[in-house]
Amino acid sequence: MPTETAPTLAEIATLLCERKLPPVDQWHPAHCGDSDMRIAADGTWFHGGTPIGRPELVRLFSTILRREADGGYVLVTPGEKLDIVVDDAPFVAVAVTSEGEGMSRQLAFRLNTGDHVVAGPDNLLRVETADDGTPRPYVHIRGGLDALVNRATFYELADWAIAEDAAPPGLWSGGVFFPFAA
Repeated sequence: MPTETAPTLAEIATLLCERKLPPVDQWHPAHCGDSDMRIAADGTWFHGGTPIGRPELVRLFSTILRREADGGYVLVTPGEKLDIVVDDAPFVAVAVTSEGEGMSRQLAFRLNTGDHVVAGPDNLLRVETADDGTPRPYVHIRGGLDALVNRATFYELADWAIAEDAAPPGLWSGGVFFPFAA
């Protein structure tokens, strides 16, 4: 089985520049109802209680997802707006690429949709504490949409933070220090 190699930060920057998203923040159609869709905490998209099995369809829907001022989520087009249930965060960061060290480090996350985001001033990385005391790390994607950083990826970040011995524990990316204590 071939091993997937992580893209370099330069390749990720090229992908980010080429990506054009629909201007969902400029679309204000009438509310049309419920989409009968849900995004589970593990990032699985459902329609009518059945997982959506086509990654291309999930990717398409993810491009028209918007967070509303009231905290709810909608799928929006120029002609309609439908509610969608999001159990935790609408995306999951499933891998991270790191280049540099200390203050010059850059962290690029790959999402479950195949998209990438580089942590920095516009895409903050934060760690919240769940009710049971476990850390819940998130990275901001766009327009109020976040990605939950999966456990394996967070452990990788924690290993780098331990190696750098910062106080408080955390990492730099894009010129911003992100502490891991909630």
